[in-house]
Amino acid sequence: MQESLKTILEIQELDMKMLRLMRVRKERSVELEQIADLRRELHAQLDEKAKEIEELSKTIVIMEGKIQDSVTKIKKLEGQQSSIKKVDEFNALTQEMTALEREKIATEQKTSDLVDKRVFEEEMLEKIKESLKASEASSIALENEIKASIDMINQEGRGLKQNRDHLVSEADAEILRIYERLLRNKKDRVIVPIENRACSGCHISLTAQHENVVRKGKNLVFCEHCSRIHYWQEAEATDGSAAATTRRRRRRTATA
Repeated sequence: MQESLKTILEIQELDMKMLRLMRVRKERSVELEQIADLRRELHAQLDEKAKEIEELSKTIVIMEGKIQDSVTKIKKLEGQQSSIKKVDEFNALTQEMTALEREKIATEQKTSDLVDKRVFEEEMLEKIKESLKASEASSIALENEIKASIDMINQEGRGLKQNRDHLVSEADAEILRIYERLLRNKKDRVIVPIENRACSGCHISLTAQHENVVRKGKNLVFCEHCSRIHYWQEAEATDGSAAATTRRRRRRTATA
């Protein structure tokens, strides 16, 4: 592996940790927003239900006023009826009183239905208040836990950035520029080893010639499929020294 890639690989490890932290921080921030959305939704339901009850109360007052008007009119007609002697006029007043009585009864029924509905809505309002109270009590603890988690993530991120800045000052500027361009595009590892003659990034097979060029480590070699930078990783680093030793013995035996 090229010596100039070693520092970039260390930078890449730090970048992978920072990307992971950023993803976790984003997830935790989404959780905070979801808690806030739930609270806003409950408040909206509370306001909507309170307005609905208020409108019902206004309508009930109007209906009760109509019932009282009907009662007043009926009493007035009863008074007039007692002083009338003509049958036709008496019957006319009776019909008017009957119509008013029917109207009053219908209004009373509607008012009763509205009162029942208001009672139901008031019960629903209390349930929403209880849900909001319970939600706020539990969400405060969760919000504090999430905010503390985000603070820890930010603190860890600052430490990683300090280490990265130090390595950047030692890195090959041209290779670093190429690496950072690839990292911006892929948001993943962009300097990867060859494993079993395949790119360990895209897992597509490579030619023997390509592998040999990477093994020599003289120049940067890019995957022709995914554009990642390839490097050669010694067998001891990937398979363990015992397995590597076995392969060397086999090679010496075959040569003999």
